[in-house]
Amino acid sequence: MTVTLADVAARARVSPATVSRVLNGNYPVAAATRERVLRAVDELDYVLNGPASSLAAATSDLVGVLVNDIADPFFGIMAGAVQTEIGGPEGSARAGCEKLAVICNTGGSPERELTYLTLLQRQRAAAVVLTGGALEDPAHLAAMSAKLGKLVRAGTAVVLCGRPPMPGGEPVLATLAFDNRGGARLLTDHLLGLGHRTIGYVAGPPERTTTRHRLEGHRAALAAAGLGEGQDRLTVHGAYTRSAGYDATVELLAREPELTAVVAANDTVALGVCAALRERGLRIPEDVSVAGFDDLPFAADAGPALTTVRLPLAEAGARAGRLAVGKEAAPEGGVAAVGGVVVVRGSTGRVR
Repeated sequence: MTVTLADVAARARVSPATVSRVLNGNYPVAAATRERVLRAVDELDYVLNGPASSLAAATSDLVGVLVNDIADPFFGIMAGAVQTEIGGPEGSARAGCEKLAVICNTGGSPERELTYLTLLQRQRAAAVVLTGGALEDPAHLAAMSAKLGKLVRAGTAVVLCGRPPMPGGEPVLATLAFDNRGGARLLTDHLLGLGHRTIGYVAGPPERTTTRHRLEGHRAALAAAGLGEGQDRLTVHGAYTRSAGYDATVELLAREPELTAVVAANDTVALGVCAALRERGLRIPEDVSVAGFDDLPFAADAGPALTTVRLPLAEAGARAGRLAVGKEAAPEGGVAAVGGVVVVRGSTGRVR
């Protein structure tokens, strides 16, 4: 015999409307009442009719999480934290509490980013979390602003995690922006404090906000130390990959054989930097110091362990998940800056 909403209401000693509010999560319900309804759902093994519910409601139980590359720990950590938080209480799978996370892997393609947002709009997604930096292309930004505006007006909660606010000021629910400039400046200040004056920089793709902000922080530190001239010659752009770090380091050494330090766009790039230096017989950090960014899990196990900037990836992802499903109120003004700290390890040392 099929269990109905009325059966759940009778077991929980509440009205059917209260059961509906608890299961749809679209109206505040007292904690004790909510717990009683969910216990009745579990005891009766009630299954919510998802398709019918989504047709009747403004949104479904689906939450889209857009990432550049789920195989990259930077995105994987944030996506995993988002998924944990959009589940039921304490990560349980209680009926009516959980949301279905759909990870959308864009591969860095602006076209795929827009396509996924369109598909999520068609599915009446309850929320969308966009992770990582944004593409700095006026046409794409305009298209993104229009697309996000449609989602918001349709009732989808939009949270930006690890990317700056939309330049058009589109009213997304919340923006958790990493302080990439501040972290990069602190990292370069650390190297300057060790006596380094000839510092190469392996930057990411030039069209990405993360790339520009980290490079700006690096150069701000150099300028403050009176070393602002000629930095273009000591900067090479590439992808956020190990092979790009390797190739860029070969190019930097050809331009400036007397480099004493290299700052990499992220920890993965830093591994390529280290490989290129070792192949040329250069010791780390005795001959050349190396620094990364993000403090990905492998950074502490590199040889030597990487000095880097630790970003709270898991914490930011978890907060984005809570914001997306209404477990946490949006920050004042809708924007919160998420800072990083320099973690000093064996890959950097004083100039000899």
